[in-house]
Amino acid sequence: MKAKPIDRLLNIMVERGASDLHLTTSLKPRLRVCGDIVAIEEEEPLTPEMSAELLEGIMPEAIRSGFDTNWDADFAYELPGVGRFRVNAFWDRHGAGGVFRLIPTTIPSLDNLRVPPVVHDFSLLSKGLVVVTGPTGSGKSTTLAAMIDNINRRRAAHIITIEDPIEFVHPQIKCLINQREVHSHTKSFAAALRAALREDPDIVLVGEMRDLETIETAIETAETGHLVFGTLHTNTAASTVNRIIDMFPGDRQNQIRSMLADSLKGVIAQTLCKRIGGGRVAAMETLVVNTGIASQIREGKTYMIASAMQTGKSQGMQTFGDDLMGLVLANMITPEEAFIRAVDKLEIRTKLTQAGFTLTLTEEEMQKRTPDRSAEFAAIIKQCQDTLKSNPDILDARIALAWIQATSPSYALRDCRNAVRLAERANSHTKGGEPEVLQALGAAYAENRQFEKAAQTARKALEIASAARNNMLIGALNTQLRLYEQGQAYRDGSG
Repeated sequence: MKAKPIDRLLNIMVERGASDLHLTTSLKPRLRVCGDIVAIEEEEPLTPEMSAELLEGIMPEAIRSGFDTNWDADFAYELPGVGRFRVNAFWDRHGAGGVFRLIPTTIPSLDNLRVPPVVHDFSLLSKGLVVVTGPTGSGKSTTLAAMIDNINRRRAAHIITIEDPIEFVHPQIKCLINQREVHSHTKSFAAALRAALREDPDIVLVGEMRDLETIETAIETAETGHLVFGTLHTNTAASTVNRIIDMFPGDRQNQIRSMLADSLKGVIAQTLCKRIGGGRVAAMETLVVNTGIASQIREGKTYMIASAMQTGKSQGMQTFGDDLMGLVLANMITPEEAFIRAVDKLEIRTKLTQAGFTLTLTEEEMQKRTPDRSAEFAAIIKQCQDTLKSNPDILDARIALAWIQATSPSYALRDCRNAVRLAERANSHTKGGEPEVLQALGAAYAENRQFEKAAQTARKALEIASAARNNMLIGALNTQLRLYEQGQAYRDGSG
């Protein structure tokens, strides 16, 4: 096969251990090495003609014909003996450009990826929906490929993958595997997913759940007894549930909550960190949808999922803070990298300080790197307030508002007096018999520095939760009770 002009740059990319090659007209080609963008200094800046030749020379005919009218294109390119590459070509103000992502020829095992044991368990499910989330370039495709490979080596099943484009190529080991590429073998993710129901699958992988139709069909497929893997671009496991529900119109959200509570089995959120000594390692957050969390989803109490994860470690749950801290203690990443990659900066900063680590980042740098989520949670507060104005007896809105105002780490969002007022009214309405209401009331008392009342309330909630064998709530209440007995308020980590 005659060498293509791009092949020389791809060889350089692989030799230097880069994950991506970036081509931009008027600039030298650049590589992403260990997360950083670096120029290939010995190369000349690309002219418009050079960029067009590099990209159009490897485009499939069907894609090349539409590149000038669609202005971007996705496809795969394989260089024998070197590797497979996922390619995105595009136009910008300088001319043609492109990004090449290296797809390893060997599918990594789950053990080599350093994933928590619960990820193995997700791959062995017989039915349900498992979602892998994270920003672009966080390793979602690699994790999913390893999970599919784990199934392929253990079960005799039929797997259908729907990808854009096909990345890892799976050999037929124990499973029959059909890999379909959007725009080459099917018109869309949704169309291929609908067709998959007539193709006798056991497992379906949906490369991207990017629209309402695809998400709805994925949930329905999981409900009909299939195992479905999919991806989203959310940052945390808890926010993934809200993202899915929010995709649907308001009048359908109660129905989707019920469907999701029954079908969702787990969420893996991940991000890539710079490893000490070179390379990268994934930090993962895992949510296991047990009966307690399923109830929270069904009842619209998703604001409590983050707290439930803190007390669900025995069931395989972990937060980003837990995993990042583990990576620091294992000397795999620096404390500064853990802080930069953390979603909850307050949580990881507290964990690092308690473990005796000192961040070399200045206070100003840490403030700049800490996202301001106050607007997001202020919007939730306003939504609850608006709901209560139209109907003061909506219990869920009252408890949600009381919980946020009592437990948010953001001082600006806390209102202890109003939280107590809201929770006391809800407790009166439920005649003191709902442990979730008592949980919010205890948190509100503690925020108001009424620690004895907070502890008494938490004990009563524990008594009711224990009688109902609500293990998830029992764990959370035990944690909160210990804080109240020590004269400390509870911080949910949701703000």
